[in-house]
Amino acid sequence: MTFRGVDVFQKILAALDNSPYSDYGMDAAISIGKAYHATVTGCHVYAARLHETRFMDMETGLPERYQSEAILKRQREIHESLISKGLGIISDSYMDRFEKRCREAKVNCIRKNREGKNFVEILKETEEGNYDLLVMGSLGMGVVETSIIGGVCEKVARKIKKDTLIVKEPLFNSELRTPNSELNNIIVAIDGSPYSYWGLMVAIGLKKAWGQISNLSPQIEAVAAFDPYFHQVAFRNIADALSEDAAKVFRFKEQEKLHDEIIDKGMAKLYEAYLDMAARVAQARGVEIKTTLLAGKACDEVLKHVRMKKPALLVIGHFGLHHVPESDMGSNAENLLRLAPCSIFIGARGFNPDEVIKTRTDAVPNIEWTEDAIKRLEKVPPFAKGMAKKAIEDYAREKGENSITEKVMDEATNKLLPPSAKKAMGIEE
Repeated sequence: MTFRGVDVFQKILAALDNSPYSDYGMDAAISIGKAYHATVTGCHVYAARLHETRFMDMETGLPERYQSEAILKRQREIHESLISKGLGIISDSYMDRFEKRCREAKVNCIRKNREGKNFVEILKETEEGNYDLLVMGSLGMGVVETSIIGGVCEKVARKIKKDTLIVKEPLFNSELRTPNSELNNIIVAIDGSPYSYWGLMVAIGLKKAWGQISNLSPQIEAVAAFDPYFHQVAFRNIADALSEDAAKVFRFKEQEKLHDEIIDKGMAKLYEAYLDMAARVAQARGVEIKTTLLAGKACDEVLKHVRMKKPALLVIGHFGLHHVPESDMGSNAENLLRLAPCSIFIGARGFNPDEVIKTRTDAVPNIEWTEDAIKRLEKVPPFAKGMAKKAIEDYAREKGENSITEKVMDEATNKLLPPSAKKAMGIEE
């Protein structure tokens, strides 16, 4: 499967620790490798030096007869030899199981053992090996009843710069021939960011790839969540803090009316447009998807939807639409990683949906903006500019206009915006 002439997953890394969740991840990595004709590398990290340090920390508690430097030196050498060899043998046994599974599935594989701090070495291997995808279990050997997500998994997921599949339950049968019958639905969270559209492309690719090795063809559902209540809460909070004079300077009543009449409704239209773009991208790839608009706090609404629909896989972007370089991970992605009950694919690449849409003859025609119209649009506050632009373009299309002039803007704003909103948005002459 290729996008833009490039195989999506050619090199896959599976992080292994012999836990049940690690086995789920191993099966997933090998099945994806089989579907994409990719090479899968199994990697186990062991910490021999950590054991050596801990042994030295405990030396002061040994009986007096073991406290001579000569005896301690000999004990350290014996311990170091046993631990290093023992951990090496254990890692090799993990790799033997992995290699056997790959051989049975006829998938090319590579074995890798690394020594050091587990999450650090996984991140290093991912970068040094230039892998396209990391697959790992959500929990490890230290799982207890109250565990939500493993510490290694969470640290890696936050810091990694590659696509990552976190496996929370079996996705594939033990023979690695076909996906489980429960793999009947994939939910993709769309927020208009390039990361979310990349996730959609991956979901489409997985649907097709899994269909080639089984009779299953998972349904893809794209969901988008906008919060129509946040601005109301924010404005009530501001109202309690502002003095009468401050409220006049802030033009509080006009701003509040703007949000009530325009912004929240505009947000719904904006997120509907994101979903419409997702459907058009999928259609351009020959796939029909379902779209669902959710109202409320994004993480909460997506989580409730996932719990209701019980998908096999939730696909999210590593970052959202408003990420900054200082972020390790988007807040919604971070919360869904912890709380979603299903396996999660976290997309770390970006994708511009226009690259697909513009190649379609049935695509919505692009509308040009005149220079004067662009200058008018610059008067709109940044938080509302996207919504205003879309509303004006939709109006122009309805009227059969192929370009947006100042005249078209006047007609659109007069129809779409009440006077108070136009004044608050700074687009009234």
